[in-house]
Amino acid sequence: MFNQFKTVILLGALSGLLLLIGQLVGGASGLTVALVLAIIMNVGSYFFSHKLVLAMYRAKEAPKSQFPDLHHSVEEAAKAAGIPKPKVYIVPSENPNAFATGPNYKNSVVAVTQGILNLLSKEELKGVIAHEISHIKNRDMLISTIAATIASVISYIAFMARFAALFGGMKGDKEGQNIFELLALAIIAPLVAMLIQLAISRSREYIADETGAKLIKNPSSLANALLKLESQGKHNPMRLGSNSTNHMMIVNPFRGKQAFVSLFMTHPPISERVKRLKELKI
Repeated sequence: MFNQFKTVILLGALSGLLLLIGQLVGGASGLTVALVLAIIMNVGSYFFSHKLVLAMYRAKEAPKSQFPDLHHSVEEAAKAAGIPKPKVYIVPSENPNAFATGPNYKNSVVAVTQGILNLLSKEELKGVIAHEISHIKNRDMLISTIAATIASVISYIAFMARFAALFGGMKGDKEGQNIFELLALAIIAPLVAMLIQLAISRSREYIADETGAKLIKNPSSLANALLKLESQGKHNPMRLGSNSTNHMMIVNPFRGKQAFVSLFMTHPPISERVKRLKELKI
């Protein structure tokens, strides 16, 4: 419940930042233009990005005859979540990982790497699948798209503000707005927007962990899986995809441990996720 409330607060803060920078830099008209452009871009991304992501990771649909246990885990978790069974895909990578995508329940997908199938036990894999099913159940792709849309508008307006500060031609509501104030706003606002967007991503991971553990009534299986994924992932970094899809994965696919401070992480620390799972009362 806390993380759900935190997501609402963060989305509210992101929206407030958008309104502030829009009014200060471009007024109502500038804000409207940027908002329309961002909505068009991100709505397209929302409906079609899952196909691009699957292609990016060279994912292929997993035949049920070859992967019966995987399909059974997906069926069980989807039934417990009360949603239709997603399509199941395999990513040809030894990096142990998994992700969920798709714009709605009907077109949802759960994808796992070959590496995770080789690494985890049946119960641990169930924990991972339940986590990914939870992302679908909680409509996290929609939430991340909303956050990305707002952050995109802020970045676009900030770009216009930097251009105006350097070359002139744009003023805020106050005539003679100080060029240094405008530059400071244009630099700081996108950074704050990015930090809020990353905080939303981390909150959704905690929620998916908790929801997934409750779906299968076994927090330990997911906790053990996360420890294995962190330990083995650094030996087999993902060689497909890009950092732009990092937030979709159950753990960071490109390095064993995040090199940045926690504010810049797309995922919460594994140690904290495991701790919360072990403290969870089912």
